[in-house]
Amino acid sequence: MSLNNFANHGHILSSPSKSIQESRNTHFFSINFSPHITRQNSLKIPSLSAKTSLVQPINAVTEDREVDSTEEISQENEKKESNGSEFVETKNSLSILLDKDRFLNAAIVLGAGTFAITKLLTIDHDYWHGWTFYEILRYAPEHNWIAYEEALKTNPVLAKMAISGIVYALGDWIAQCYEGKPLLEFDRTRMFRSGLVGFSLHGSLSHYYYQFCEALFPSNDWWMVPVKVAFDQTIWAAVWNSIYYVVLGFLRLESAANIFGELKTTFWPMLTAGWKLWPFAHLITYGVIPLDQRLLWVDCIELVWVTILSTYSNEKSEARISEESSEAKSDSSSSKLPED
Repeated sequence: MSLNNFANHGHILSSPSKSIQESRNTHFFSINFSPHITRQNSLKIPSLSAKTSLVQPINAVTEDREVDSTEEISQENEKKESNGSEFVETKNSLSILLDKDRFLNAAIVLGAGTFAITKLLTIDHDYWHGWTFYEILRYAPEHNWIAYEEALKTNPVLAKMAISGIVYALGDWIAQCYEGKPLLEFDRTRMFRSGLVGFSLHGSLSHYYYQFCEALFPSNDWWMVPVKVAFDQTIWAAVWNSIYYVVLGFLRLESAANIFGELKTTFWPMLTAGWKLWPFAHLITYGVIPLDQRLLWVDCIELVWVTILSTYSNEKSEARISEESSEAKSDSSSSKLPED
């Protein structure tokens, strides 16, 4: 009995301990899981709302930036299209102007050439009755020379002025072609200026200079020829080069300071450049050619010399004008810069 009672008593004691353990376990689960879940919910929900509240303005900013960038791209494209259209219009207008200039230059060359050839070939038109074409070509050079000699007797200054004007215009045309311009894209104004200087100054001054030189050195001995060449290539060459350069500068409407400033820099190079050509030519001028025919011989050589003179004169002027225009552009661009 006692043992059974003890066993029953132990069973009774073990039951409360089991119930206590179960109650502890249920209390543990109720403490560890339920509050944990509620804490996560309480922490996660505000963070998500905060993120969504931050994402919305960021999205709005990015959308605004995308809109601004698309507007800027469209504006740049419009500017490029407008610039491209303006460039095309400018190019078309320039091509039209160049075509007009070429057409006008071609008309001038064709007209002048036709007039000159016609005058040379029709020198004997009063005597053509019964002549063949071969006879016309045969006698044309001889009779043109006779007509030139008669013009020298009747009006020598005007005849020499006309020849010098033609030679100086042709020389400037050759100079422009030498500088790289196409044959029919020459500067008419520049060629006219050079021809005007040759007509108005070189023909008349050279006529009187050769007479003065013969009066200054009247001897026809052979040893006097080098003296005349030396005088020509020092005194007369310096005077004429300066006259040509100064008059061309005034015809270009340049200031006196610019003209004489450029003359100082080009005087010696022009003079020494002439020494490479004229001493050999003037050995024939003063040793072989008669006095009345000297200017015609000199004008034939002038075709080469005017090319050099015109290149020197216009090269310096165009370089100075380009420098002034580039300086003006740089000054205008610097004035447009925003101030800090």
